[in-house]
Amino acid sequence: MRLSGRQISCVRGGREVFSNLDFEAASGEVLAVVGPNGSGKTSLLRLIAGLLVPTGGAIGLEGGEAELTLPEQSHYLGHRDALKPALSVLENLAFWRDFLGGDIGDASQCLTAVGLGHATHLPAAYLSAGQRRRLSIARLLAVRRPVWLLDEPTSALDIAGQELFVGVMREHLAGGGIIVAATHTPLGIEASELRMGAKR
Repeated sequence: MRLSGRQISCVRGGREVFSNLDFEAASGEVLAVVGPNGSGKTSLLRLIAGLLVPTGGAIGLEGGEAELTLPEQSHYLGHRDALKPALSVLENLAFWRDFLGGDIGDASQCLTAVGLGHATHLPAAYLSAGQRRRLSIARLLAVRRPVWLLDEPTSALDIAGQELFVGVMREHLAGGGIIVAATHTPLGIEASELRMGAKR
């Protein structure tokens, strides 16, 4: 499986964020998207996820499920955690599992895998920032998709959480998955880099 972009251009709010951008990542690989604030790291992830439309170029996935679009084969984990505070930890994860569909994993096992097995019935409103991030990571496990698009994935995670997440990423890659991560900090895993430059 191979994810690639050719001559990608992005305009937001009438401003060209980047242009003529090429990238590539194959099964078992991590592409770290690095660069200063405003250089288009998040915009690139959103383009791959189908949340934005490129103004030029093409993005494609070779070797995936032919009847599914790239967004249907991707998980987009934004820098904000999409959780409903009044729902429990388990209810939040079950919502995303049901909403996303696909190859569904056991929600309780997924929460245990990210260190939240003890908090399944706790309302999400009571979670710390790091625990909210762990719950968002559990979503990646609850519904299996080959392409992970991660925006600052280790933000708010303590050292133990970062180490746990490295293990989660390694398992995904070992299964043939692809990771594209926008990050300001090292991911703790071997990755090739795509450097973005800020437009003036």
